[in-house]
Amino acid sequence: MNTPRLLLSPALAFLLASLVSSLALPVAAQNLSQLYEAALGFDAGILSAKLLYQANVAKADQARAAIFPTVGLNMAVNRSDVTSPTASFDRGTFGNQSATIAASQPLYRPANRLIAQQGTLAADLAQAQLASAGQDLIVRVAQAYFDVLAASDSLTLVRAQKAAVALQQASAERNFEVGTATITDTRDAQARLDLVLAQEIAADNDLRVKQLVLDQLTGQSGAAPKPLRSPITLLSVAPDDVSVWVSQAVDTHPVIVQARLGLEVAQLEARKATAGHHPTLDLNGSYTVLQNDGSASVAQDYRTNVASIGLSLNLPLFAGYAIQNRAKETVALLDKASTDLDAAKRTVTQATRTAFFGVQSGLGQVKALEAAEASSQVALDATRLGYQVGVRINIDVLNAQSLLYDTKTRLAKARYDVLLGGLKLRQANGSLQASDLSAINGLLAP
Repeated sequence: MNTPRLLLSPALAFLLASLVSSLALPVAAQNLSQLYEAALGFDAGILSAKLLYQANVAKADQARAAIFPTVGLNMAVNRSDVTSPTASFDRGTFGNQSATIAASQPLYRPANRLIAQQGTLAADLAQAQLASAGQDLIVRVAQAYFDVLAASDSLTLVRAQKAAVALQQASAERNFEVGTATITDTRDAQARLDLVLAQEIAADNDLRVKQLVLDQLTGQSGAAPKPLRSPITLLSVAPDDVSVWVSQAVDTHPVIVQARLGLEVAQLEARKATAGHHPTLDLNGSYTVLQNDGSASVAQDYRTNVASIGLSLNLPLFAGYAIQNRAKETVALLDKASTDLDAAKRTVTQATRTAFFGVQSGLGQVKALEAAEASSQVALDATRLGYQVGVRINIDVLNAQSLLYDTKTRLAKARYDVLLGGLKLRQANGSLQASDLSAINGLLAP
């Protein structure tokens, strides 16, 4: 006669382990947007990108200075002392003071105008680079966020499995003692328990490592990401047309924008090289005030005011073929920039398509794993019932338990991959913004 067995279902074990885990969480759990805001003011990568942006904008303003006038002020004081035993040559101390203000305005300098236009494009290029760095930060924070959640879920499930295996081992020992089971069942349960203990140690270490990555990224100690709601339904990709995502990527992706701006800069550089053949015309003016209190030969104070204005024309005639060879160089670089733009479009298009189909595949995997979870639970219940009536052995129950918990772990990871994949899809087509995190925040537990 079989003795009663105290058996805890995997679903109940998981529920209890989740409850214990949730009670251990810090009170001030944070959503994805909050941790992103923290990383925005701490992460060295984004701070470096912001400073580089400021430097590039200032450099662009420097380029525009070529079309503005230049003004300078020069002042000088000279003193001399001439002594001689001959009275007619003994002049004593004398000297002069002068002040000159000079200005120059380019009237016709084609290269300067092109340099100023390049400066404007450089500012736009810096903006695109900063946008790319911002999108990268969003994905890095989300990756670290979901890695912590996945590691936490894995540890919780391993502990729940450990509790279930421990109960199964106790049941096998009791059955062996009363003679309704063999020693093999007890040894199988002990071996499985030892394996789960090893998995628990690995899962605990993995959670610590993932937590350190998130803390380092956000500058916080013990950042506590909020888990997903339960139950949860993941939304499908919208729009559900890869061509729409690709079309948007070609227009707005920061990498393509940078390549397009690089092509425009190369075009201006080619025009600037050709402009080396053109003459230049500048308007120059100056005003000088000179105050003298005598000289070595004249013992008389006087003041001189000199004003001048004129045009300066420079016509290049021959520069040792430097201008012609520079033009050839810029033409080659222009072709390279055009090729780089085509390569960027192809790369972004491929990445967008890959990310789109990856999200769709992930959604399909989530649905399949949800069905597999339900089937595994039913199979475990049936196996446990068969073990109670004697048609199944202990190893069958242990294998069914392992299959169920493995499916739960893979399902949790698949959900995180889908959410992260949605962000990577937007990054792939260049439309990712911080506001996109709000949709994920709505799926988190309050």
